[in-house]
Amino acid sequence: MNDFFKLKENRTTVTKELVAGATTFFAMVYIIFVNPAILVNAGTDANPMPYGGIFLATIIAIVIGTLVMGLFANVPYALAPGMGLNAMFTYTICGAMKFSWQEALGMVFICGIINILITVTKVRKMIVRAIPESLQNAIGGGIGLFIAYIGLKKAGMLSFTADPGTWFQLQGGTIIVNSSIVPSLVDFSSAVPILALIGLILTIVLLLLKVKGAILIGIIAATVIGIPMKVTDLSSLKNLFQNFWTPFQELGTTFGAAFKGIGNLFSDPSKLPMALLAIFALSLTDTFDTIGTFIGTGRRSGIFTDEDVEAIENSKGFKTKMEKALFADSIATSVGALFGTSNTTTYVESTAGIEAGGRTGLTSVFTAVLFLLCVFLAPVAAIVPGAATAPALIVVGVLMASSFKDVNWSEFSEAVPAFFTALIMCLAYNISYGIAFGFIFYALVKVCQGKAKEVHPVLWGSAGLFLVYFVLQALNGAGIL
Repeated sequence: MNDFFKLKENRTTVTKELVAGATTFFAMVYIIFVNPAILVNAGTDANPMPYGGIFLATIIAIVIGTLVMGLFANVPYALAPGMGLNAMFTYTICGAMKFSWQEALGMVFICGIINILITVTKVRKMIVRAIPESLQNAIGGGIGLFIAYIGLKKAGMLSFTADPGTWFQLQGGTIIVNSSIVPSLVDFSSAVPILALIGLILTIVLLLLKVKGAILIGIIAATVIGIPMKVTDLSSLKNLFQNFWTPFQELGTTFGAAFKGIGNLFSDPSKLPMALLAIFALSLTDTFDTIGTFIGTGRRSGIFTDEDVEAIENSKGFKTKMEKALFADSIATSVGALFGTSNTTTYVESTAGIEAGGRTGLTSVFTAVLFLLCVFLAPVAAIVPGAATAPALIVVGVLMASSFKDVNWSEFSEAVPAFFTALIMCLAYNISYGIAFGFIFYALVKVCQGKAKEVHPVLWGSAGLFLVYFVLQALNGAGIL
């Protein structure tokens, strides 16, 4: 074990790696509850996405991706379905774009293949250099606000008021309201928002006190408190044995559904333009999520050397730990899609394990083993109410918003694209729209400054694609197409 993981070389021990692995586990285990709670909304009454299947797919993706990271790359990072990416999957691709969840899984699978190709070639060099740092930070922070907004909605803390005559109902029951709708806080007269508020306060206090596993403790505590408040439904525990096997049966529905989705996409050419935009947005977000996590944590801790960081732009193949880690991350996305979950990415919560002393892949192996044991929590997971997981979404949004600190808001030319990236992403309830506005305004700012040559061709092309998409949407809405 010492020789395989090079423990002495990295000045660590099995005990330190075990503690670090457990720390990472407790820092991010909330995802096995939160991810299914988000992705289950990607389905419809006619085509539901089963909660139990998502729950097991989430664990399988974590275990396989984290094991590959530990055994192949020998670095202490854990992987899981990404927050923000699962929201894009549910509320943008399946919600706004009207793709089925099978088709969305197909897009995620393709995204993983694309990321593998990016990792083994020099294409990532162009991508990294194309997107300005300010927009990278704005995208991360904007996703944080978007996730927090979803959390507030799940918590039942918001109500919306529309003027008479400003809404209409589509066939199927969906109601469309114009911009006269006004959000406001509820009066907290019902149990759901009260429970969510209790969970939120508890989670924040635990995080401020630096309690390990604070988010998970908050979810569990809110679930227990919700029992006497009649928010937590214990009916799923009545037949524990049957409920234990139900997720495994439901996994049969999600496993391999990505291939059916890919077939549907390519059998209908009219879907391909929007599908390509969605794949682009998924790949972009996933790529910079991972790169940012590696660079932000790896250099400071010494896990990645200057050579590793240099490799992200100039090398190709698997010559360094950085290359191997990027490859593991890409593999995990396709594996996760195969079993039935959104993009699997490297988790920034891995920093907790690194700070606890984790320096090698043995940390990741221990984390993966602990997640594997979570399979036995399947019946329990079904009773966790949305009001208990909502505080986790809000808190994760707060943590992700830290990306805003690296945007130079005092420089107007940098603030404009960053601001619209985050604003549109959150208020339009659409992550790819936020990215689109950021790209378009960045190009506009540079043209006005006479610095059009500073805009990378990749960004010009992306902004052009987004503009074409908006024009097609407008023409379609006007009944011209």
